Amino acid sequence: MAGKPKLHYTKGRGKMESIRWLLAAAGVEFEEEFIETKEDLEKLRNDGVLLFQQVPMVEMDGMKMVQTRAILSYIAAKYNLYGKDLKERAWIDMYVEGTTDLMGMIMYLPFQPADTKEKNLALIIERATTRYFPVYEKALKDHGQDYLVGNKLSWADVHLLEAILMVEECKADVLSAFPLLQAFKGRISNIPTIKKFLQPGSQRKPPTDEKFVAVVRKIFNM
Repeated sequence: MAGKPKLHYTKGRGKMESIRWLLAAAGVEFEEEFIETKEDLEKLRNDGVLLFQQVPMVEMDGMKMVQTRAILSYIAAKYNLYGKDLKERAWIDMYVEGTTDLMGMIMYLPFQPADTKEKNLALIIERATTRYFPVYEKALKDHGQDYLVGNKLSWADVHLLEAILMVEECKADVLSAFPLLQAFKGRISNIPTIKKFLQPGSQRKPPTDEKFVAVVRKIFNM
């Protein structure tokens, strides 16, 4: 039996968090090797295991995979979370790209200057409630299923739940105008593998705080 996937990243969410989510949803146990210093990152670079000198990097199935999107696509396809045909895959990709854009705004918020944070936080809420969430609300209504694509769990569902919870950390009642998304959140959160990942003590990482921002700036010379 192959060993567990090994995730190389800092001890925070960042671009690795969606990979943790997807593996957890698939019921795959994984190990993590944390990059805690500039030297840790330099060692990986010097060892030649980072194709483009960047993390995240995941050791899996004999590969040292980099580039977040490539890693996620591989996991989704391997664990049957990527639709049944090309059309379903295209829809999953579109939905995932949308949630990726929204999550990217939140991911970079803690790294922004204090004087712009409030304005950017307001923009996140505005985009979530007028550009992104209405799309998913309508998709669930039109599709009439428990899931976004087909009638089974896919990468798109896992990604959307992660995005919803991230936005709720910015504004707790953000789903108040989206009843189908509220129900979706409840359903997907109760899938056993995901429910386990949402429990305290799992490998899910906490929201990024100032202390972690300082660590990341130091490691990556930001």
